[in-house]
Amino acid sequence: MANGFTVINADSVDETHKEFGFPWLSADAERHQDERERMSQPSYDLDAPRRRLVLQSIRDVCAYRGWTLHAVHVRARHVHVVVSGNQTPDRMMNDFKSYASRALNTANFDTPQRKRWTRHGSTRHIDDERHLAAVVHYVLHKQGEPMERWPEEPEEPRP
Repeated sequence: MANGFTVINADSVDETHKEFGFPWLSADAERHQDERERMSQPSYDLDAPRRRLVLQSIRDVCAYRGWTLHAVHVRARHVHVVVSGNQTPDRMMNDFKSYASRALNTANFDTPQRKRWTRHGSTRHIDDERHLAAVVHYVLHKQGEPMERWPEEPEEPRP
């Protein structure tokens, strides 16, 4: 069916808390401090112009590669993408990060040395239409106040 791909905030998932519909990790100040100490640069926040640019770059790579973009929601500190195509989720994620970084560099928002993305991210396969509809709904409607997302006015899932 579809190769599902979702990038989730690293503070919310780990190896045992990464499945759709399961609870996220609870806040843990010690874990958070440990993660911050391992960072070589401050965390990267996407303001509205950067979010718009990242959204457009994701749409561009999907068009160029011939992938089907089901949904994308660019948040201030993470990005969710649901896409299907003829590549592995890891390759798709790498292309999204590369295109977005190139667009941000070209727009002179930051220097090319600025680290923006985690080393990996969370990827998962979607195996049927109901699961796909549920994931798209989650990405578009369950992330808090909507930020930059596509489609902008998504359809509600059918029962």
